[in-house]
Amino acid sequence: MQIGEGFAGAGVNSAHINVVLGHRDGPVGAAWVTALATPSAGHGRFVAVARPGVAVVPPTLFVNKAAVSGGRHGDLTWGAAQAGIAKALGQALSSRIIDPSAIDDLVLIAAVWVNPEADDEQLVYENNVQATLDALGRATVEHADVDEFLAASASPSNGFFSGPRREER
Repeated sequence: MQIGEGFAGAGVNSAHINVVLGHRDGPVGAAWVTALATPSAGHGRFVAVARPGVAVVPPTLFVNKAAVSGGRHGDLTWGAAQAGIAKALGQALSSRIIDPSAIDDLVLIAAVWVNPEADDEQLVYENNVQATLDALGRATVEHADVDEFLAASASPSNGFFSGPRREER
């Protein structure tokens, strides 16, 4: 099982992606099928496609982290964000971030954040491409860098938090 995270962009059109890549016949495969079979209000998990009738490979379950809050948010989630995932998976296979010979054995779960206030289809798309590539790149690294994490944990920040106040650092 490989786990990765990626964040790209700024403001309401930023993208935050978490991925879990693993074998179809293992715990990731079981989680993939269970999640697909158990949607909840506002969170309709679905198989990502590059276009209707052409599923992403490896099979990718798109899980929206934000409940769909209206027509435009739904369009950006199911449209631009999904297209960004598809583009990133194609690039990951082409560049061998994911081994193309292994796709028959793998499934991917992509948890995708699209801000309900997002308003720029192209930025949502581009940020989802980049965040997905970053997440996949981190997932396929053989081991985490503990020293890098320890240094970052001293003053954590992210796209929604600039860091602790100076006196807390």
